[in-house]
Amino acid sequence: MNSLFRFDNALRNDPAVSSWMEDHAGNLGTMARHWFEVMRACGDDVNELLHDGHPTACVNDAAFAYVDAFRAHVNVGFFRGADLADPQRLLQGTGKLMRHVKLRPDVDIDMEALERLVRTAYLDMRHRLRSLDNR
Repeated sequence: MNSLFRFDNALRNDPAVSSWMEDHAGNLGTMARHWFEVMRACGDDVNELLHDGHPTACVNDAAFAYVDAFRAHVNVGFFRGADLADPQRLLQGTGKLMRHVKLRPDVDIDMEALERLVRTAYLDMRHRLRSLDNR
């Protein structure tokens, strides 16, 4: 088992994701939109969909990250987060694969470190897909 989340219905610009973004106003919605834009900007092979109610970014059809807005925070999550290098120790969670970064409007975080995590998750998923293709 390769432990990838694959979605054959991922699109370059999913209207359901756009609708989710429109429905989440205020500071938390702005934070979620920003980080999802960071995910989208990783490459031309980034597709998206709404999965379990969360805007999810994929390399082609393989999910690498998501955002979600709650009442007091935003999560930036990573489907293979347990495998990512995290020298700034931003990642939270104890699951077998997934990790997330919890963002709160009143708490500063290392934005560059989080951008590196997003980019690393994207590159990691590209590498995993290439490895599967070469088998």
